Amino acid sequence: MVTLKQLAKELNVSISTVSKALNNSDEIGEETIKRVKELANLYNYKPNKVALSLKQNRTNTIGVIIPDILNHFLAKVLFGIEREAAQHGYNIMTCISNESLKKEKESLQLLANGSVDGFILCLSEETQIKNEIDHFKQTISQGLPIVMFDRVAHDVMCDKVIVDDFDATYRATKNLLNEGRKQLAFISNIYDLSVGKLRERGYQKAILENPELKPVVLNLTKEDNPQETIMAFMKHHKNIDAVIAADSASGVIAINAAVSFGLKVPRDISVVGFASQSVSYHSLPRLTTIRQHAKEIGANAAQMLIKRMQNLNAGHYDFKTKIVKTSLVENGSTL
Repeated sequence: MVTLKQLAKELNVSISTVSKALNNSDEIGEETIKRVKELANLYNYKPNKVALSLKQNRTNTIGVIIPDILNHFLAKVLFGIEREAAQHGYNIMTCISNESLKKEKESLQLLANGSVDGFILCLSEETQIKNEIDHFKQTISQGLPIVMFDRVAHDVMCDKVIVDDFDATYRATKNLLNEGRKQLAFISNIYDLSVGKLRERGYQKAILENPELKPVVLNLTKEDNPQETIMAFMKHHKNIDAVIAADSASGVIAINAAVSFGLKVPRDISVVGFASQSVSYHSLPRLTTIRQHAKEIGANAAQMLIKRMQNLNAGHYDFKTKIVKTSLVENGSTL
């Protein structure tokens, strides 16, 4: 592979002149720039990215840590991050924590060792349960900015991208009440996560605003078989006429369970769940969904991090929290 030194020797100019010409420096004349670029193209010259990153103290690479690659929402966020990063000339390196605090810490340490310029991440379940955040603070103290999305640590001073989970569930519950539903249940398999707690609180607020109603809640544990547990729950609460699901799987199972009991959806029971459009196809009728706009969350996270990385020396620490609005996509499981 040809080097700057070889180009400079053949053109009978300095290495500095070749480098500046390739970067369109105002210090170099147009004719010289043209000669340098023509020779570089002839030899298919490519800059040494490792050497360049060492010199500039930049890698133009973003580290992304997500807890579960099989989660459809997180996969779409990752897609949004990669697409936005590429448009700004950045690559991404992705690590999967598998909901483990230990793996999350190891991923941060691995990538913080000169591989990336900053991080976009979603906290692992174990991190949230144990409320450990020192590894994030240590990373930031090394000069590596972090943007958190979805599951965030509010005590860490960094930029964040979230949806208003509380308000989204509150409004969805109110919509079901406006349909005339009287016995609304809330089902969740993400109670241990901050987003799961916020979604339940939104449901509880809407229910408690109506003195004649009482909350009916099922929080699934890791030991539960979701299908069997939800079936048993709905069989026990035969008067349920609406279900709010904090996750996509519970919403789909609730529809299928209702149909197996001979109920007509949405005539006898309405179901709403947090899910993407593609997940809604797993039930008949299709699940009405609260869409979080995952790709938009990813794009916003990338934009915020790139802006932060480009202004590291500006001394601005006015960290922002971007709230991406959800939308209710009405399908066949609601009136």
